[in-house]
Amino acid sequence: MAVTDFFAGEIATELLKMLITITRKACLCKPSAEQLKLSIEELLPIIEEIKYSGVELTPTRQMQLDSLSRALRDGLELAGKVLVSSRWNVYKNLQLSRKMEKVEKKISRFLQGPLQAHVLADVHHVRFETTERFDRLEGSARRLEQRLGSMKIGGGGEGWWLEEAMNNMNEEEQYEGGLEKVGMELGKRKVKGMLLDRDDLVVIGINGIGGSGKTTLAREICRDDEVRSYFNNEILFLDCIPVSELTPTLVVLDDVWSDQVFHQLIFNVPGCKTLVVSRIKFPSKVLNSTYELELLREEEAISLFCHTAFGTTSIPPGSDENLIKQVVEKCKGLPLALKVIGASLRDQPEMYWRGANSRLSRAQPICDSHEIELLNRMKLSIDYLSEKVRNCFLDLGSFPEDKKIPLDVLINIWTELHDIDDEEAFAIILELSNKNLLTLMKEERAGDIYSSHCEISVCQHDVLRDLAIHMSSFESVNNRRRLVMARREKGLPKEWERNIDQQFLARIVSIHTGEMKETDWSKMEFPKAEVLILNFDSTEYILPPFIENMPKLRALVVINYNTKTSEVQNLWVLGKSSHLRSIWMEKITIPELPKTIIPFTNLEKISFLLCKINLREESELDLSHLFPHLSHLTMDHCTKMTKLPSSICQVKTLRVLSITSCESLEELPFDIGKLIFLRILRVYACPKLKKLPCGIKNLIWLDYIDVSQCLNLECLNEEIGGCVSLKEIDMRECPRIKRLPRSIKWLRSLRRVICDEEISWQWKEMGKELTDLCVKVAEESFSLDWLNE
Repeated sequence: MAVTDFFAGEIATELLKMLITITRKACLCKPSAEQLKLSIEELLPIIEEIKYSGVELTPTRQMQLDSLSRALRDGLELAGKVLVSSRWNVYKNLQLSRKMEKVEKKISRFLQGPLQAHVLADVHHVRFETTERFDRLEGSARRLEQRLGSMKIGGGGEGWWLEEAMNNMNEEEQYEGGLEKVGMELGKRKVKGMLLDRDDLVVIGINGIGGSGKTTLAREICRDDEVRSYFNNEILFLDCIPVSELTPTLVVLDDVWSDQVFHQLIFNVPGCKTLVVSRIKFPSKVLNSTYELELLREEEAISLFCHTAFGTTSIPPGSDENLIKQVVEKCKGLPLALKVIGASLRDQPEMYWRGANSRLSRAQPICDSHEIELLNRMKLSIDYLSEKVRNCFLDLGSFPEDKKIPLDVLINIWTELHDIDDEEAFAIILELSNKNLLTLMKEERAGDIYSSHCEISVCQHDVLRDLAIHMSSFESVNNRRRLVMARREKGLPKEWERNIDQQFLARIVSIHTGEMKETDWSKMEFPKAEVLILNFDSTEYILPPFIENMPKLRALVVINYNTKTSEVQNLWVLGKSSHLRSIWMEKITIPELPKTIIPFTNLEKISFLLCKINLREESELDLSHLFPHLSHLTMDHCTKMTKLPSSICQVKTLRVLSITSCESLEELPFDIGKLIFLRILRVYACPKLKKLPCGIKNLIWLDYIDVSQCLNLECLNEEIGGCVSLKEIDMRECPRIKRLPRSIKWLRSLRRVICDEEISWQWKEMGKELTDLCVKVAEESFSLDWLNE
């Protein structure tokens, strides 16, 4: 079929008529017909725009449109069959319904992707190459852009296409007005340098959290006299790439949500540069260079806030300076928050300000307008996430503000709540980080596949945390999926206590208090709770008795933020949690476990960080009985632990053993070789450890061993040659190891060694025996940064 017939829209028009008839019938095809009808109705205006644009299609685009034409013809033929089919022939109607769904999906995918991108690019192409038709095409392009914008270009669930790039009146521009461009000079200077001083940089990015002023910065650059002169005033702030073959041009793509489309829209024309504004951190293969927008410092934040709230650039005389600074501090340097909150407080009395400050402290909106303006616009970043990733983002609100969240904690929670594995959970972390919805932090040593997740953590901007809490709080307190205390309080919220006569249906419960005694806990029931997060600041703490009323509890997180370790009591209640699979405890004293404690039959992961652990005599403590299915044991920065009980070697299910930064550890159990399924062994930064046990030779499935920063380790035992599956050894900063054992030549699976320069030559000599071995010489990386946390 000729493409000109397609442009005439005859098939689409005829199909639309038949679909309208089908939707009026009671048949199995009615739902898919209604959806296809909507797609056709959106398609027809675009066909008209193409028809009048006068664009000569390239072979590739002609082929794509021919494919769409065939899909429309199939739909037309199928619609005819539906209209003549008997409603009593259920089997045939079911087949027709399925075929109708396939046609609808094919047309919808094309409509949401390449068609929109090509149409927009072609209209702008014509507009700039054909001067005499400029006025008519200007209006055509504008109408087309409005239609495309209303069609929500972008991947939706699939994340394919350009999302929200069609909004010229975007988030920052709506708030510009007469506001000063506070804090823009540094970013403006850096981006100008990329544009004007570097010919090799063709595609440049501005990246930052939603509401941080990305678009404001881009518009300031476009207004700059030096930039305008450089590009001969050919600066186009558009939602797709135009082409100019005559003069240098700067094109700004604003609010880009995916790299899949703008790859198609960037033309390699000499002198033409593209500035991509996005909340997403695109990789270097996509952008030549990126400027990551910094949030405002205190002085800049006060200036912007005062401009919005008072119409001045500083705190007015006679105002409550301390109160104003408290409100500004809660905006955490985010321009959008400063503008919206400042506008909400303008011309309000001091008592209103004090109430607003109090509400902000509890992660609550100042008023309805504040909630609508700030949170609804911030949630744009969340609406375009897939449902699973969106839920993971909302879970982050369960952790206190301004605190690092260990990666292991998130993975433990997400694997239980969202039915994903560790790898998918980490991929979600990276996606949220790339979209500036959290900040990923790791120690220098972290990064490869064997890295401990204790070395990796995330943090979240307070405004984003408030957004997560807000989006999780629409339902009544008893029906919320996440029951979260936004800020630390002395006891449980009054709202909770008023509703204890009903069950709480939350799957995540997060409590943040000071010291809690048994009488401070209310009797509450959580029949659906799978995750319990206990954050507190105290040297004494009693676990809540209502853990007994959490029959589905799978993950427990207990974190003490006090400067001293805390005595935690009432551990016996955990024995009632038969489904518990992971426990994370931080900065607490673990008391002696009672002999009568019920075994944790489903517990797989235990993590102790900065804990004091009191172990019973080996004869009385049988870890294999207490934890029959334990697979991961982590003990990091745990003091006063000189050795592990030998019964740990009876836990045959153990796959990962991490005993790290434990300054008192002197030896590992002699029978460690009984851990026949152990895959990862970490004993780094244990300065009193002098040797590895002989039993290590029996760890035939061990993949990885880390003994780095064991300053007194004298050697790698000769027995290490028995670890025939070993793939990687990290032995950096082990100054007393002067010679390698001869048995390492049997480590045929060994692929990577990280070591000090003094011994690296011995490993490199082994390259003759181990041909696939890569030897990396490491710089000193020992750090006590954790002491500052």
